[in-house]
Amino acid sequence: MSEITKSEGTPATSVESGQSTLKLDLDVAPCFEKEVARDFLCGVLERVLATQGVTGLVELSVVVTDDAQIQTLNREYRGKDCPTDVLSFSQLEGVDNFPHAPGEARLLGDIVISYDRVRAQAAEYGHSEKRELAYLAVHGLLHLLGFDHETEPERQKMRRAEEEALAQIPRV
Repeated sequence: MSEITKSEGTPATSVESGQSTLKLDLDVAPCFEKEVARDFLCGVLERVLATQGVTGLVELSVVVTDDAQIQTLNREYRGKDCPTDVLSFSQLEGVDNFPHAPGEARLLGDIVISYDRVRAQAAEYGHSEKRELAYLAVHGLLHLLGFDHETEPERQKMRRAEEEALAQIPRV
């Protein structure tokens, strides 16, 4: 069973899971609440965990915000003073097999998505905003799981993992 909570910690909804249990803290800016299907997004993230063989209890935070907020974070943490579509902040980076208490969730990290970029990129690529949001969530989670795209072989490997996770999501 996956649990989705709002940032205030109030349970929002639950969905069935496979071998992994995802505790998802999903914080959506009020202006985008109607556009974000919480159960759908949780299911997409569960699919990534399943396709990557992640088992056990994991915890993840996803924030859906606007260009202004993500630009501030991009400037502060990456030194790039421009909006971007997705940022990932890993709790695992540089940590090899860091132990966690039995029965406690393994913290993966935080994903921040700009819904302004979701709208723009969906229009640019000719698919739905739902598909673009799913893609950015998948991309962000794969970064948290150690994927990167700095080299061509890394980019190809990450792209295959993205497509596997998104295979059942219509483009329109």
